[in-house]
Amino acid sequence: MLIVIIVIVAVAAIFSLGQSMFGGNKPSKEKINYGKQAITQTESTNAVRMSVRGPIVASENFHSYDITISPNGRNMTTYVGYVGKQVQSKQYTNDRQAYEQLAYALDRAGMMNDFPLTGSANDMRGICATGYVYQFEVLSQSNSIQSLWTTSCRSVKGSLTATRSVLSDLFQKQIPDYAKLVDKINLY
Repeated sequence: MLIVIIVIVAVAAIFSLGQSMFGGNKPSKEKINYGKQAITQTESTNAVRMSVRGPIVASENFHSYDITISPNGRNMTTYVGYVGKQVQSKQYTNDRQAYEQLAYALDRAGMMNDFPLTGSANDMRGICATGYVYQFEVLSQSNSIQSLWTTSCRSVKGSLTATRSVLSDLFQKQIPDYAKLVDKINLY
């Protein structure tokens, strides 16, 4: 009887040791993508934004713009210089149904699908000096929930895994005067 008990205890100990060494049935700690969760929430305090930065040039020749879409409005603002002096801003109304369609289209296009970058790998300063940097964000109460970026430079991919041209086209089509606004800052 004593031998049977010793064998059972030994088998249980070996089994327990094996689980601890090889991971066993530990619950997985999956990274939560808060941006992906929030992109299709259509509360009036939520929004999506695309920001585009042009090539690194003299301050007076540097241009950028952003497009922000919420359930209540659509806005495009153009800037000159690295400090972001506003050139022009155009505001349009929006409604929850239009925002919902855009948000779901952006989600299906993978706007918040990411390749996590940390530290200096996620630093956009000076990236793609001769091209364009595109930043895509999901906002809640004007605070960024998640921000992903990519570039037009082939050697610099960024944290966004979605197709940039699809996402930027969706944003641009929300602004009826997009071409006129971009033309005023010579950024294509």
